[in-house]
Amino acid sequence: MSLFVQKFGGTSVGSFERIEAVADRIARSARAGHQLVVVLSAMAGETNRLLSLAKQVSATPCPRELDMLVSTGEQISIALMAMALQKRGLKAQSLLGEQVGILTDERHGRARIREVETERLKSMLADGIIPIVAGFQGRCGNNQVTTLGRGGSDTTAVAIAAALRADECQIFTDVDGVYTTDPRVEPKARKMKTITFEEMLELSSLGAKVLQIRSVEYAGRYNVPLRVLSSFRDGEGTLITYEEDAMDAPVVSGIAFSRDEASLTLVGVPDAANVAATILTPIGDAGIDVDMIVQTATGDGKADFTFTVARNDLDQARALLSPVLPQLGVATIRSDDTLCKVSVVGVGMKNHSGVASQMFQTLGQEGISISLIATSEIKISVAIDEKYLELAVRSLHQSFNLDEGE
Repeated sequence: MSLFVQKFGGTSVGSFERIEAVADRIARSARAGHQLVVVLSAMAGETNRLLSLAKQVSATPCPRELDMLVSTGEQISIALMAMALQKRGLKAQSLLGEQVGILTDERHGRARIREVETERLKSMLADGIIPIVAGFQGRCGNNQVTTLGRGGSDTTAVAIAAALRADECQIFTDVDGVYTTDPRVEPKARKMKTITFEEMLELSSLGAKVLQIRSVEYAGRYNVPLRVLSSFRDGEGTLITYEEDAMDAPVVSGIAFSRDEASLTLVGVPDAANVAATILTPIGDAGIDVDMIVQTATGDGKADFTFTVARNDLDQARALLSPVLPQLGVATIRSDDTLCKVSVVGVGMKNHSGVASQMFQTLGQEGISISLIATSEIKISVAIDEKYLELAVRSLHQSFNLDEGE
């Protein structure tokens, strides 16, 4: 008998018909002899509806009250699922995050899990009860409801799996696994049987939307086997594992992309050691993530300093730089909001050379110019004009032999 933590997302429980279908799937697993803890998101669209209600009342709602409001979405889905399972003759009980004992820090709207108490869950499992747990939420030290941010139900499931030492954490979504790239862009994309946590972390951080990045970090830290499955059809899905053999791994495992990139260039900054800190400190203090960074000397002790941010952070980043410009003697700042980022990822890069040259050659053959480059041990990212995104992804997918059947 195995212990599985099964998480179902909003689209999986987005209607009464879908709730019934998921209840059938859970019932099959239970009747096969497995112990189950089920984690649910709110029904598809429910969190957005609740956020819209808040905005109608206040343009800047109190974070505590916003958490109280949006956490109710999961309460609906878990109660309905418990009813559906009880109707099938199974013992099931719905639990809010605070009832389970999911303890977080005090950052409303983006809390991080500190501890998962297991006594109640273990007692229910011993009594043959299936706990149906509200994802995305917990309670902090002063007994307030907190939420974990978008995609937080994945993190809830992984944290529970780690605390219970579950055999597997199974994430059921509207896709049947992790693909070599988005099949909507490259129809020949291939579903992978396995992928390493290291690769999945890179893919998630670079734009792949299959899993919330914090859940992958958590699973990797606590060695929780993580499997991505479809809630709509049967299959083995993709297993994300900490086992790695870079010698035998494919050089490139997958291609990720992000459409919403923008760059800022400060022209003629002093070519000095402290310039990068002066520029990026106010950006970082505002919680804006900076990705690619390039400083290019232009002569006469001057340089051009370029970095990228998410497109919706561009205006704020530019405004934050206004007080910095006089300090640096900079008169010109350029921005470009037409960029996208395309990345190739694979642990096999650790032991193979020539990936960068192959990537650049492939893009060059398609007439695609590269604006910026960033690398790590297992990834190469380029910023290019967004209009070439799909062409770049398809060309690289074929160049690195990721097409199905190859």
